[in-house]
Amino acid sequence: MSTFTATDQPPAPTAPAARRKRRVPYWLLLPGILWLLVFFAAPLVYQASTSVQTGSLEDGFRVTWHFATYWDALSEYYPQFLRSVAYGATATALCLVLGYPLAYLIAFRAGRWRNLLMVLVIAPFFTSFLIRTLAWKTILSDGGPVVSTLGSLHILGLTDALGVTEGHRVLATPLSVVCGLTYNFLPFMILPLYTSLERIDGRLHEAARDLYARPLTVFRKVTFPLSMPGVVAGTLLTFIPATGDYINAELLGSTDQKMIGNVIQSQFLRVLDYPTAAALSFILMAAILVMVTVYIRKSGTEDVV
Repeated sequence: MSTFTATDQPPAPTAPAARRKRRVPYWLLLPGILWLLVFFAAPLVYQASTSVQTGSLEDGFRVTWHFATYWDALSEYYPQFLRSVAYGATATALCLVLGYPLAYLIAFRAGRWRNLLMVLVIAPFFTSFLIRTLAWKTILSDGGPVVSTLGSLHILGLTDALGVTEGHRVLATPLSVVCGLTYNFLPFMILPLYTSLERIDGRLHEAARDLYARPLTVFRKVTFPLSMPGVVAGTLLTFIPATGDYINAELLGSTDQKMIGNVIQSQFLRVLDYPTAAALSFILMAAILVMVTVYIRKSGTEDVV
């Protein structure tokens, strides 16, 4: 009978077996890589080539490397770009102001009602985005409850002076578009905030209170800094789609509230000016990428986003 001693070593794997083992992670990544190549990289390359084409729908479009399309598109539609950024940033700020207290309540104070509140947060997703926006068109109509309430409080005169409403009406004004954006993207803010707050160890709050910290100090020194990953993730998930949205401006706004998404949609489907539409898409993507990069660096959360 053979005996095994401590000096015996297991047989070394052969070279082909070692190579196959090293390739396993790459094979697992292959489906995701193929998905990105087919549905992201390929359309991106196609849009890039479209943006430098010239021609017409009747004569056909040809790649002529006409980069002036970018400057022409930006110089003509920069008001819509600025309006989109302003509406998106305002809606994101409102979502943060409204969503943080609710996420805090669910994370620390909801108790046995936590699951019910979470269901209520995500319940709007069970309804079509279009139907939700059309519902706000009814809510904000001239005979709706919002206009009558603001009118009885004599607030519409102030909002008219600020330029967010017009003619003592809310629908087809900047306020209606921002309200629609805030409502539709509010869950995208609440969910990351809740996830980040829920991970905070409650013993940190107890330690702060044992050191005679006031509730506001506990929030400012403990809760909010630890929830910054959720704040950053929520603002990104809200700002990026809100800036590129066109449904809310189309249904709740007028021609004076058109966003850059409406211009791109019109150029693609109505005007049929594909190079301009593609150039506008790339300008929007580049602008958002720059703003997001700066925001992440300023917030100091590059390692958690």
